[in-house]
Amino acid sequence: MLDAATREILGKGTAVTLGEIATTAGVSKSGLIHHFGNRDQLFVEVVEDMSQRLREAVLAELDLSENHPGKMLRAYVRALCKGGVEAAAARDFTSAANWNGLYAIPAVAALLEASDGWWSEQFAADGLSAARIQIVRRGAEGVASAALQGSESEATIATARRLLLQLATEGTFSPPL
Repeated sequence: MLDAATREILGKGTAVTLGEIATTAGVSKSGLIHHFGNRDQLFVEVVEDMSQRLREAVLAELDLSENHPGKMLRAYVRALCKGGVEAAAARDFTSAANWNGLYAIPAVAALLEASDGWWSEQFAADGLSAARIQIVRRGAEGVASAALQGSESEATIATARRLLLQLATEGTFSPPL
């Protein structure tokens, strides 16, 4: 049901109806309400699930053998700027801020704020400057969002990934000629 809700919300935003989600999930609307309680709670559950999947995707990319600052930031870049379908969870979550009306649900807004705070803490403990973290983090999120919308090719994603990893490691990058 969460996967169906996620797909519908990504496609239609928060204007999606419980009936549409129930149809996609192959359950009745009353079954959906019985399981989640109400529409807002369903959105909270979707965001919690996506937040957890993003963390798992990033942690799977964490290379503890990297012996220099920025390990978590580089894992974040690798997870968000991965080619193909492997990056789906990460890309889906990064688009959450663009979902119409999502922040209007107080519990969702609080959850997204807490998630953003958790990531900020992780990156701050990673040993890089706040400015570099912001540029690399937001760059990776932008690439992921554009990839989700279909406006990035595998080649441009790979180039952006390489450049962002270089910036996260060396503090500068050499663009391709």
